[in-house]
Amino acid sequence: MAVTLSPEGVAAARLAERPPPDFIRGVEEWLDTLAAMSDNERWTSLVYVAGRELELPEDAVNEAVRRAVVVRAVGGDPQRELELDETAVARLADELDSDERRERLQLAIASLRSYGDGRPVVANAIAELLANPELAWRCYAAGLLAEELA
Repeated sequence: MAVTLSPEGVAAARLAERPPPDFIRGVEEWLDTLAAMSDNERWTSLVYVAGRELELPEDAVNEAVRRAVVVRAVGGDPQRELELDETAVARLADELDSDERRERLQLAIASLRSYGDGRPVVANAIAELLANPELAWRCYAAGLLAEELA
């Protein structure tokens, strides 16, 4: 779209930069929901969203997640509630781990800081994840596993 200095061109450019209202409403609802979650759920949800920015080899992720599902099934009902410290989550986190990936995840989490504006619970959760890359990486693995089990 060519941007002109006419009133119509300026207005079109501004509208093109804005997300659609339904998207904004969805984000607002998600942020409101985060405040009602437990710390683990809040951290995992935030990292899951931030982690969408990571570009990992799909085949490697799929294989690692499948192995984690098997580990989880051996430990009982695979549909039980996920815990950050369970073996399947830890193994998945270890299998996908690298310094570069953790760094990219930390940058993606940092990009969420503005969502904490006026929401102290969200801001504190983001700060905790940035201060604890190990926790953030474990939450990332839990999010991947939760997505597979959903």
